[in-house]
Amino acid sequence: MRLLLVEDDVMLASGIKLGLSDAGYAVDWVGSAERAEEVLQGESFDAAIIDLGLPNIDGLELTRRLRGRGLAMPVLILTARDALEDRVRGLDLGADDYMVKPFELPELLARLRALLRRSQAATSAILSFGSLELDSANRQARANGQLIELGPREWTVMEYLLIHAPKPASKEKLLAALTGWDKEITPNAIEVYVSRLRGKLEPYGIALRSIRGFGYRLELVGGESLDAPALP
Repeated sequence: MRLLLVEDDVMLASGIKLGLSDAGYAVDWVGSAERAEEVLQGESFDAAIIDLGLPNIDGLELTRRLRGRGLAMPVLILTARDALEDRVRGLDLGADDYMVKPFELPELLARLRALLRRSQAATSAILSFGSLELDSANRQARANGQLIELGPREWTVMEYLLIHAPKPASKEKLLAALTGWDKEITPNAIEVYVSRLRGKLEPYGIALRSIRGFGYRLELVGGESLDAPALP
């Protein structure tokens, strides 16, 4: 899961980002609404955490603009204000939840999980390919009814592959889903997670095929294949 954090307090943003990263999320941080709007022109995120008291353009106006552009990702507002009218206005403008500073990280993580579950349930909570099922709401992977244990980054890779199956997923996009734009990670790092996933999927007749110079694709082994369009 990839998150956008919009917070102008550097120390607070660093702490939030570290906590979210330790919980397995890929987090990109910007310090202003203007920068957030620029980023969202070309990048996609699963949710946004937006501070209310941003300079120039505040978090409420940013939320209004995002909704006006048709962006449906969950938005969690952070604020030092506890006034009822501020919370009501934020929700009316399109925010999904509100947290008043100071707050504890476990509560932020719990609220974020709830928002992501509701967002995924609104589309499709279960992704499937052959005998493989990925339950995004409960974060469980099963094949032939058997539970498959996945680490946070293995989950991210698997989820991205399933969303795109039977089409191939590019290594570049997988890297973005795992890390955001500001972490040092090489394309070869993807091979580690792909290798682990191969070992977990092969017993269930599912292969992870490498496409030279592009990325990876899920395929069924020993059965009827799922046709995918040719690469451009």
